[in-house]
Amino acid sequence: MAIKAGMGRKSSNKNPPFFSHEFVIQNHADIVSCIAMIFVVGIMLQPTQSLASTFVALRHNVSGADPNQENPMGVQYLYTAGWKDACAVFFYTLICIIMHAILQEYVLDKISKKLHLSKFKLSRFNESGQLVVFYAMSFLWGLDLIVREQYIGNLQRMWEGYPDHPMIFLHKMFFIIQLAYYAHMLPELYFQKVKKDEQKPKIQHAVGGLFMIGVAYFLGFQRIALVLLTLHYFCEFVAHAFQLVDIVDKEGKFAKLRLVHSGLFILTRFATMVLSVLTLFYSIDNISQSTRVLMLSMVFGLQGYLFFDFISNFLRSKRESSSEERAKIVVSANKTEKSKKQKKKESDLPEADQNSAQSSPKAAGNNVRKAKVK
Repeated sequence: MAIKAGMGRKSSNKNPPFFSHEFVIQNHADIVSCIAMIFVVGIMLQPTQSLASTFVALRHNVSGADPNQENPMGVQYLYTAGWKDACAVFFYTLICIIMHAILQEYVLDKISKKLHLSKFKLSRFNESGQLVVFYAMSFLWGLDLIVREQYIGNLQRMWEGYPDHPMIFLHKMFFIIQLAYYAHMLPELYFQKVKKDEQKPKIQHAVGGLFMIGVAYFLGFQRIALVLLTLHYFCEFVAHAFQLVDIVDKEGKFAKLRLVHSGLFILTRFATMVLSVLTLFYSIDNISQSTRVLMLSMVFGLQGYLFFDFISNFLRSKRESSSEERAKIVVSANKTEKSKKQKKKESDLPEADQNSAQSSPKAAGNNVRKAKVK
C-alpha cells in the first residue's frame, strides 16, 4: 500500500524508505498525531489516567470546586506555576506541530500556488503566514484576558498582592500555549528543511521567546507579562500582515504602509518600557534586587535588540531601494544613448539612403503582400 505524504509536504513519485529522514519529514504530522493520540487514549484507561492527564490537563490548582447540590455554580479553579507544566508544554508542542502542518497544507500552500512566488518570497510568505495567525490569535486571547481581569483603567491590579498571583484557567492556558509554540519552532527547522544560513535568526527567535516567557511565568510575573506580550503581539501582527501585503503587491501600491508600522513600532516599544519600569521598579517592593535587575534587563535588552533590528532593516531597505532606482536610471540612460546613436547614424547617411531606409520596411511589406495575392 502506498504511503501518503505528510501534511505540509509535496508527495513524490517514489515513496522514501521507512525511518529515513525524507520519510519522517513527509509524514511528520501523521507521526506526531499518533504520539498525541497515545496521551488522549491514556486518559480513557484507568491504569494510565493519572499519568496521561498530567500531560493533557492543567495542574497546580490552588482553589476551586466542581458544581454540586450545595453549590450549583461551583467555585472557579485558580492555578499557579509548577514543574508539571513542563509535561503540558510537551503535549501542546505536539499539537502546535500538527496545527502548523494543517495551516501550511490547506491554506498557505494553496494560496502560494496561485501567486507563483519566487523561492525567496515563498519562504517569507510561509513564515509570515504562520506568524500572522499565531500573533492574531495570541493578541485576541491576551486582550480578552486583560478585559476579564479588568487591567484597563486599573493598572495596579498587575502588581497587587505579588507574588500571590493565582491564574484562571484561560490565563494559565495562554502561557502554556505560548511556551509550546516557541518550543515547536525548533523541530520545525528540521521538518521544513530550513537552510543552515537561515536557521540562526529562527533559533534566536525560538530560544529567546521560550526563555523570556518561561522566566516571567515561573517567577510569578504572569500579569505584567500578559500585558506586555499582548502589546508586542499586536505590533508583530501588523508587521507581518504588512509583509504579506508587500509580497503580494508587485506594483508597490502599499509601500507607505511601512510608515504606519514604524510609528506603531516606536509607540509599542515606548509603552513596554514605561509599563516595565512602573511595575518592576516602582510598584513591586517585596522582590529581591537580583530578580528586579534580571527582569528589567531582559525587557530593556529585548527592546534594544528589536530597535537595532528595526533600524538595520530600515537602512537595508533604503539601500536596496536606492540601488534599484540607480539601476533604473542607468537602464533608461543606456536606452536614450542607443536611440541617439541610431538617429545619428541615420542622419549621417545621404538623403537618398535615408529615404530608402525609411521606405524599405514598407516596401518589403508591400512585396510580401503582393506575393501572397499572386
